[in-house]
Amino acid sequence: MKNFIFIACIFSLLLLSACENDLKDVERIASNKTSVPVDKSSGVTIIYSDSAVVKGKLITPELNNYTEQKRYEMPKGLTIIFYDDKQEESSRVVADYGIRYETEKRVELRKNVVVTNVKGDVFKSEELIWDESKRMFYSNQLVNIIKQDGTNIKGSGFRSDENFDNPIIDRAYGDIMTGDKLN
Repeated sequence: MKNFIFIACIFSLLLLSACENDLKDVERIASNKTSVPVDKSSGVTIIYSDSAVVKGKLITPELNNYTEQKRYEMPKGLTIIFYDDKQEESSRVVADYGIRYETEKRVELRKNVVVTNVKGDVFKSEELIWDESKRMFYSNQLVNIIKQDGTNIKGSGFRSDENFDNPIIDRAYGDIMTGDKLN
């Protein structure tokens, strides 16, 4: 019986000493914050309007709202449709991933980014960033612009106003259609 009591006491002491936490370990674990969305929505359609006139529509299968970091993430891709004053589609943007940083007023589109406009021009890249404050688009990745007339321009980067009216392509090369004669 003495051996049993002795073994039980040693076993109890071992259990009690094993449950003691080091304060540094507790602080380390507590400081490892993981970013978890506050709101996770599926099958989302957002309509953007100005003075009761629809200007655009965002469609995404999943929208994650991280309120602490002030960002919205679309990890399963997105489609944005822009409308002109006659409510006809003027351009469309498709990407496999998107994120909007509220504080920086910046939208980043990544993976298979394709922009088409009503003229049939197509912009392709692995990245397209919209700076809302400067009202401009840019990309630091390879870009390819294919125009309806057959012009095909490639480059190492891209900048443009938000209407894509004045694009600047870094290190541009490609095929430019000129018609029958050069002007």
